[in-house]
Amino acid sequence: MRFKLLKVKYVFTGEGPIKVSYIFPNGDIYEGECSRCAGVMMRSGTGTQTSADGIMYTGEWLEDKMHGRGTLNHPSGAHYEGEFKDNMYYGTGTYTFPDGSTYKGHFNNNRLEGDGSFTDIQGLVWTGEFHGKAALGLKMQHNI
Repeated sequence: MRFKLLKVKYVFTGEGPIKVSYIFPNGDIYEGECSRCAGVMMRSGTGTQTSADGIMYTGEWLEDKMHGRGTLNHPSGAHYEGEFKDNMYYGTGTYTFPDGSTYKGHFNNNRLEGDGSFTDIQGLVWTGEFHGKAALGLKMQHNI
């Protein structure tokens, strides 16, 4: 992604990270750490990217991709907090849907995948094995 430099906040010498603020031609803004690889600046380390349409990611970056722990907020109210790999939900995390229901569990390539629990808007908790949009054999937790 090509970008123009808005300003440089501070620069560390040597091999360490460079702290920057960038504005992209589409209006996205990145503030955080970058590193230089083969003469190209890449988001690496920790930082926040806010898109022109209001999507905000705060967390870890690796080679210009969301990678590690982070939080992604959408203007719709959807919210993800957890692990990322190559710009995708991957590992464990919590996804909150715009209606307030939540899924806590495992993700693979942006999909619900593996053990998890889904809490609906009435507060009922369903646990089991999730596979994308399918979740056969879910069990409802009872509070006694």
